[in-house]
Amino acid sequence: MRADRGPGPRRPPSPARSSSAGQAQIELVAALPIVAIVAAVLLQLLAVGYAQSLADGAAEAGAIATAAGRPAEPAARAAVPAWAADRTEVEQREGRTSVRLRPPTLIPGLGRHLLVSSSAWVRPSLAGIEP
Repeated sequence: MRADRGPGPRRPPSPARSSSAGQAQIELVAALPIVAIVAAVLLQLLAVGYAQSLADGAAEAGAIATAAGRPAEPAARAAVPAWAADRTEVEQREGRTSVRLRPPTLIPGLGRHLLVSSSAWVRPSLAGIEP
């Protein structure tokens, strides 16, 4: 049976226990930069993936415009959000619409090294001939 100790004075924590708590805090602080770097890399990968999705949609919009007999570049540029308009290059040649887009970056200077691209092809419409 365990005896009730009552409201008497409490013993201070053992040195081993307070030392391990301090060690855990030091390890946490040391790990924070690694966690921040991993989070930044993951966010950058998400931004590149999102930019690729935008480039795909813009290329498809340009190809659809070409199939309808309209110019591809205005349609492709209209398919991207305003923040990406100045980062987008559109090229149209013989039914192929190619879109290149620089994704947003967390690290300045990294943007000039990242580029996503997509292309879509359609048979251009023949003026005056209906299917």
